[in-house]
Amino acid sequence: MRTLPHPATEAVRLDTVLAALADPLRRRIVRQLSEGDEAQACGAFDLPVTKSTSTHHFRVLREAGVITQHYRGNKILNQLRADDLETRFPGLLQAILAAEQVTVVPTHRG
Repeated sequence: MRTLPHPATEAVRLDTVLAALADPLRRRIVRQLSEGDEAQACGAFDLPVTKSTSTHHFRVLREAGVITQHYRGNKILNQLRADDLETRFPGLLQAILAAEQVTVVPTHRG
């Protein structure tokens, strides 16, 4: 069975996680994963990029320790490492997800 490398929880680094989450498409992937309890196939994400670019985004998230990926048949399933991230960096993931939901309301000055 094919496997993909993942960093151990204690090896996940804050700067790597933040760099991975700096990209809006990767935050979009994380947000979608956070909204479901089950692992999701790469094809379940409606990303406005090519398949190879999408693969790159998933790999960056996996190598940073943000998600796990495993093969099921010919599909790769993705799951958020929420518990691992909470153990390493308490409150970080929730803060990032909360910031993604904030909408800026323009103020009218006049």
